[in-house]
Amino acid sequence: MLLGVLRARSRLRAHDRWSRAALIAAQARSLRAARDYATARSPFYREIHRGLEDAPLSELPVVTKQQLMERFDDVVTDRAVRLADVEAHLAHAAATDVFRGRYRVAATGGTTGRRGVFLANESEWQSVLASYSRAYDWAGLRAGLTNRLRMAVVSSRDPAHQSAIVGATVASRFVPTLRLDATQPIGEIVRELNTFRPDALVGYASLLGVLAEERLEGRLTILPKGIFGASEVLTDDVRARLRAAFGVEPTNVYAATETAGIASECRQGRLHAYEDLVIAEIVDQRNQPVGPGGYGAKLLVTVLLARTQPLIRYELSDRVQRLDGACPDGLPFGLIGGIEGREEEVLTLAGARVHPNVFHSALQAVRVSGWQVIEEKGTLRVLLARPLGPIVASDVATRITSQLELAGAHGVPIEVAVVPEIPRTRLGKAPLIRRSSEHQGEQSR
Repeated sequence: MLLGVLRARSRLRAHDRWSRAALIAAQARSLRAARDYATARSPFYREIHRGLEDAPLSELPVVTKQQLMERFDDVVTDRAVRLADVEAHLAHAAATDVFRGRYRVAATGGTTGRRGVFLANESEWQSVLASYSRAYDWAGLRAGLTNRLRMAVVSSRDPAHQSAIVGATVASRFVPTLRLDATQPIGEIVRELNTFRPDALVGYASLLGVLAEERLEGRLTILPKGIFGASEVLTDDVRARLRAAFGVEPTNVYAATETAGIASECRQGRLHAYEDLVIAEIVDQRNQPVGPGGYGAKLLVTVLLARTQPLIRYELSDRVQRLDGACPDGLPFGLIGGIEGREEEVLTLAGARVHPNVFHSALQAVRVSGWQVIEEKGTLRVLLARPLGPIVASDVATRITSQLELAGAHGVPIEVAVVPEIPRTRLGKAPLIRRSSEHQGEQSR
């Protein structure tokens, strides 16, 4: 596995030196191969692409998670694989276990509805690991046979979560790895990090913000060479706290269980799409491309190297900004302007559609280690964790009310509460926007 990953990483590094024209040509070849394989081996894709074999990608049907899971047995190209057997495997599997000796299996958290289950054979899994290592390369950190990189990952240790499976499979004497669960008490996380002293710190953005405060207050003593935020939006506030606490610029990594790496930042701080691995179409609600500078309602991803479980125009609900132009770093990969989270985080309050940016604007100046907005039947409960100074709840409520009114939401009841910690999901995430039904469901599992 290690040698396979190193070979895959070497191939990806060679792609960094491609011209833009060479990248686009290689992408087209990979797309043709992926489509041909899916049509030949997947009954599902053979059915939905019938008559469209030579149509451009933009004319192919969109595939949703619900479709993918309902037709799972027809989607996968190994005709002996059945969803019931995969689910039975997940019910008791450890992070290092391999389904039928061939496939790594990861599942999404299911916070947007039914969970998704995704398979990768050994070659595909090597590509998954290599895609994540690209972020470290671009940040100036390299791990390998001659350069031991001590890595700490603070996310989920749920054996079905991709971060846990990645952490378990990369751990070796060449990449000593500490895996911590974001749901552990913060004091326990701090103690283990202080003992391990990682070169690279990877974690949910919300948890990294808390660790920055632990560093500023003198309890966390590590000085990693690189910090990587994943799985949640890395806000400007958390970025600033990480810079102040650790003296390094954090790197934003955009990835998903379905795709592995989608994009990450270069040393110029620009977010480059991994166009040699994933085609990411930024589209509106009608699946039409958005214009330059616009945010899409969703992302349609085509995973170019997926063969066991093809993903062609698969729908992710992430809101991503289209950005044209080139970066002075010389990389051939296109740019993404920003990531705002998921469409499910948009709330409807007092008849108005309220974007999460409304709350970012209202709360960015409130000095706390974290915040969360919980909506319940039109009422908002705003949680502020570990204030860094005096907090006047009424002032915070007034600030939010003002921003909501600018968005057209008038008369929304708001309750502000100071809490020791922001509640986390079963997988340890702390989403900025939640609905009460989601909150209760996660806490009860």
